[in-house]
Parts: sequence; structure tokens; C-alpha cells
Amino acid sequence: MKRFQQKAVVMIVMVAGSLIGAFKGQEARQKWMFKMLSKQDEKQTRAVRKAEMRKGKVLLDDIEMAAYHNS
Repeated sequence: MKRFQQKAVVMIVMVAGSLIGAFKGQEARQKWMFKMLSKQDEKQTRAVRKAEMRKGKVLLDDIEMAAYHNS
């Protein structure tokens, strides 16, 4: 069900982006689509982190993740 919701959101953004591109231009379309897709990605990342926290995993911030993966 979540995959369907994610695909639906992306499709809606694509259609709305096409309309914005037709009226305001391609630059406005690209800015708007980037903003909307970034919000969606951020929501998905937060949901994954909450699920990991509920499972009892230790959450690392970005700096700790970078240090851990470089070693």
C-alpha cells in the first residue's frame, strides 16, 4: 500500500509539474518539482528512522554515519 502511495505522489507531482512548466516555464517547474520530491524523500527518511527507533536500534546522525562508513 505504501509503495502505491509513493508512486501516486510522484505521479501527481509529475502532472502538476507539467502544468507549472506550461504556464510558468521550465525553470519554475524544476524548482517546484525538486522542492516537492525533496519533501517526500524527507518524510520517507523520517518514517524509516522512527521505525528503526521503535525496533530499538541506535540512531546515528549524519556525521556519525559518515565516520562509521569511512572506516
